[in-house]
Amino acid sequence: MLRDKNLIPLSRQHQHALALCVRIDRASPICDSDLEAWQAEIAQQFDTEIGFHFAAEERVLFPAARKFADLNPLLDELFADHAALRQYFQKSEARQMSAHDLTSFARTMSAHIRKEERQLFERLQELMTQEAFATVGRDLENALKDSVEMCSVPAETTKLRSTKSG
Repeated sequence: MLRDKNLIPLSRQHQHALALCVRIDRASPICDSDLEAWQAEIAQQFDTEIGFHFAAEERVLFPAARKFADLNPLLDELFADHAALRQYFQKSEARQMSAHDLTSFARTMSAHIRKEERQLFERLQELMTQEAFATVGRDLENALKDSVEMCSVPAETTKLRSTKSG
């Protein structure tokens, strides 16, 4: 289903986070000497984009979705995902993640994003009126105004490298 224009800012940020997850997955197993660079990148992405993204969803999108009772179990899962992901972000900020934590973070983040895109966003597009979506869109725009719209350039250590040989 084509994404409603009012959800596109969230979907664009999802793409940025998924790109990070793909790079972590492809770099695995991550050696101990690279952990610092990966954690710095994860912490930066949270500070510049994902933290604002979570707040916007929790203050704007999720309350709007709560108006539809059948979405409440999914919303409870998404809130729980945010809490678990925040723990990973705190560990990255404190530089306390192991290679296993990085892999687990990437899997958790990827699954969370796919759940939002494939279940929540799709269902909201079926249930919400255009007027309600327009209000949500304006509120999301305001909530996301301080986030940095970026697809960050990876550090040399965290850059995705080609697997093709010569």
